[in-house]
Amino acid sequence: MNLHRHIRFMKLIDKILLFPYYLTLKQRHRKYDSGRKKVATSPVKTICVGNITVGGTGKTPHTEMILRHLTQRDGEESVAVLSRGYKRRSKGFNEIEKIDAVLYGDEPCQIKRNFPSVVVAVDKIREHGCEEIHRLHPEVKTIILDDAFQYRALKADVNIVLVDYSRPIFDDHLLPLGRLRDLPERIAFADIVIVTKCPELSVEEEESEWRKKLHLREDQKLYFTSVEYMGLEKVFEDGDPHYKYARKAVCISAIASSKHFVNQIGKDYGIASSLSFPDHHSFSPKDIKKIEEIGKKYPLSIFITTQKDAVRLLGCPFSENIRKRLFALPIRARLLHNLEY
Repeated sequence: MNLHRHIRFMKLIDKILLFPYYLTLKQRHRKYDSGRKKVATSPVKTICVGNITVGGTGKTPHTEMILRHLTQRDGEESVAVLSRGYKRRSKGFNEIEKIDAVLYGDEPCQIKRNFPSVVVAVDKIREHGCEEIHRLHPEVKTIILDDAFQYRALKADVNIVLVDYSRPIFDDHLLPLGRLRDLPERIAFADIVIVTKCPELSVEEEESEWRKKLHLREDQKLYFTSVEYMGLEKVFEDGDPHYKYARKAVCISAIASSKHFVNQIGKDYGIASSLSFPDHHSFSPKDIKKIEEIGKKYPLSIFITTQKDAVRLLGCPFSENIRKRLFALPIRARLLHNLEY
């Protein structure tokens, strides 16, 4: 089966087996495209970073990559980040001053922890959030909208859509059969497409093939990124750096897919134990007790988590035994060629 027939076959499965969900999405987008539903604009330039799949494409590392690029070019005071704040307990607009993942959500707290001088705010109603940032911080000239591609009530100036190299949208299905939360044809509304988590590759050789597979127009820019793992960072201030030299590690993760995270740790440590929780998991007293028990079972092991999980674990009442051994493994999205827009 050639490529185009394969893609048509995948779309046919979605339309037949998942027709109710397909129709719901189609009607929703049609209302916005036709003007029957109001679309607002922001008082300052907005850059949306989003995807078409459910998790796993690397939105937060890419938001941080773009944030680094803009702050180096324009200064930290000129850029802000606005997130919905998924699973947060706070309501309405909130600017993050203190790292509290329960109140504001893990991803925006991770960004604030990595960029303490940058304005990071949360608001479910994105147009209101942009207005508030502009009112409170008139010096901000660009707002990065984290995970807002499906938020049609606000029109972004630049739409950046992420596609996972190992699970591209043309080889996937709509929920619940697959991991697509939006219509794959929505890729046409992206100004920039970034293929993420790439192995080392020749951009020149891959670009033409990916453009065909994604049906990109000439005016749509295409980039490729890989994952770069940074040095371990202590989660708590009283962390003991000597544990970096341990022989074994306990992995703790609550992300969309922990496979690459655990594999990376396994390159430097023997895996004593690995705890995997659902994405955006809130750690319960039962979870904390289990982690403490594992700490007693493996008294010489280092505990390693992701940066996103670290901001949630910060609020947990761990014993000194765990606090001094808990480290985060930061990751960065590394562009395989120059970013322009």
